[in-house]
Amino acid sequence: MAQWTSAMGAAQLARLLNSQQDRPAGPGTRRPPAYRALADGVRLLVLEGRVPVAARLPAERELALSLSVSRTTVAAAYEALRAEGFLESRRGAGSWTAVPAGNPLPARGLEPLPPEALGSMIDLGCAALPAPEPWLTRAVQGALEELPPYAHTHGDYPAGLPALRAMIAERYTARGIPTMPEQIMVTTGAMGAIDAICHLFGGRGERIAVESPSYANILQLMREAGARLVPVAMAEGLTGWDIDRWRQVLRDAAPRIAYVVADFHNPTGALAGEDQRRQLVEAARSAGTVLVADETMTELWLDEDVSMPRPVCAFDPAGSTVVTVGSASKAFWAGMRIGWVRGAPDVIRSLVAARAYADLGTPVLEQLAVNWLFSTGGWEQAVELRRVQARENRDALVTALRKELPSWEFEVPQGGLTLWVRAGGLSGSRLAEVGERVGVRVPSGPRFGVDGAFEGYVRLPFTVGGALAEEAATRLAAAARVVESGGSGGGEAPRTFVA
Repeated sequence: MAQWTSAMGAAQLARLLNSQQDRPAGPGTRRPPAYRALADGVRLLVLEGRVPVAARLPAERELALSLSVSRTTVAAAYEALRAEGFLESRRGAGSWTAVPAGNPLPARGLEPLPPEALGSMIDLGCAALPAPEPWLTRAVQGALEELPPYAHTHGDYPAGLPALRAMIAERYTARGIPTMPEQIMVTTGAMGAIDAICHLFGGRGERIAVESPSYANILQLMREAGARLVPVAMAEGLTGWDIDRWRQVLRDAAPRIAYVVADFHNPTGALAGEDQRRQLVEAARSAGTVLVADETMTELWLDEDVSMPRPVCAFDPAGSTVVTVGSASKAFWAGMRIGWVRGAPDVIRSLVAARAYADLGTPVLEQLAVNWLFSTGGWEQAVELRRVQARENRDALVTALRKELPSWEFEVPQGGLTLWVRAGGLSGSRLAEVGERVGVRVPSGPRFGVDGAFEGYVRLPFTVGGALAEEAATRLAAAARVVESGGSGGGEAPRTFVA
């Protein structure tokens, strides 16, 4: 009986491997033998989850042809992977990926570290900050006071609590977007919202156009749903979208859905301008594409001189093209799993009807807590506290990086929670691997791309500040030196940092 559960084609594996090798080598890097470089490349793909565990690898001859190397090189690489526990083989069944005994299975998204690991590891993997107290406690206390009438009901509200739907609709109306409660569905976070939208409009095998780079967990959600992702490159720097590229993709690929983050894009921090928003909505309408606008970062402007454009849905007054997603998880707290969808009433009705076969509804107590924040002014005060914290963390991280890693390139965004960094010609995958060994966890660039793009990047969130930001940059510099020297960093133990 075969031990593999999926298969990786030779051409697909070659594309992923070549994306690692196309980046220029760092200064002083010792180039390993060809078989060793191939084995390391496959190992990194497994550790990052871009090649699943228990995936059958192509035969030696097939992979050799796709990579234009000798079969002997591939055979030696496979043998090295077997010796290290990353490959298992059996005559007649082929070879499939594995992880050595005692190693955790690789994560395919950006999961936060378990609390017990936080003493020795600086976590720059998850772009989330601690709760803005005392507002979390006050919101929960307010929710408990409002709970008794709901406790006498069945507790299932597939569209969301009527009071919260009305409050969210009022907030859109106050932003200049007239909205009725019938246009709102409350969800379990933004991920729950986008998952519901993808299942309603997408379907297995449907094309979804995505920014390149884009948010890693959303890309993985879409892959798991069976979507065919069509990447559209962002414009240079922090200038938002390349509208000409979007027009071409929407015209030629005719995707059913397009997913975008207009406000402080994750991971780049870009802010799309009003004219870009108008043109993209027009292009999506012409192509018959549903444009999903993710607004989870929209309230996280950090600089006083930021002039926020109108929402994407402002350019779709008929409501036939744009579906908007919002959330409390980034602006308030990741533990507050409340999101929402704004769309045409018929879209909301379809989403609500489909929910009977998904999660039925969103927790009542958390909805009451968010409604308390919205209705008392607590939301605005909590978000202002969040902006101050993120701004201070951003500035501390930028200062530390420029001191410790002056060759790394980035532009400082005016909002959001992330810094998109070109790592001085080094492999982002190798930096991520070595970083965990020296006590700093970072996600590599390819997690935010399609088919191996952005190997030379890492994403750094504004989740640590002060001395901890300085220590994070110091550890990143140590990881960079190991990668530059061609080492593995295995001998360097993480240090415990005391704040």
